[in-house]
Formats: sequence, structure tokens, C-alpha cells
Amino acid sequence: MSTLKLTAIGTSTGVVIPKEMLNRMKVSRGDTLFVSETPGGYLVTPYDPAVAAQVEAGRHFMKDYRDTFKALAE
Repeated sequence: MSTLKLTAIGTSTGVVIPKEMLNRMKVSRGDTLFVSETPGGYLVTPYDPAVAAQVEAGRHFMKDYRDTFKALAE
């Protein structure tokens, strides 16, 4: 478990994320992180849940039309 420190940034409050944690999430300065509230607390992730749902819908669509995509690839 890691701890994060809150710090003042002008009139706002920010959080300092250690470099090792950023490397493990494969993000860097300027990237966007997404925060979701879960029953166990908050989840911070670099992956947009809306995009994940769209990718899953695409996979389902491709599975349903597998034969069509195979014919198009020939």
C-alpha cells in the first residue's frame, strides 16, 4: 500500500504521486487519470471506463460477425 500527500497548489489542493507509481500506471505529466467511486473506496486508473465499454461492445460485435469479417479480409 502506498500513501499520497495532499499539497496546496495555488488556491486548490493537489496530490503528489510518486514516480514509481506513475511508471507502473504507464502515465506521465499531462496525462489524464480517471477516478471511480467503488464500495471499497476510490479507484484511480489511466483507463477511461467509457472507452472500455466501447471496446467490449466492439469485441462483441466482431464476434457476432466473425464470418463477415473473415470474408472481407480475403
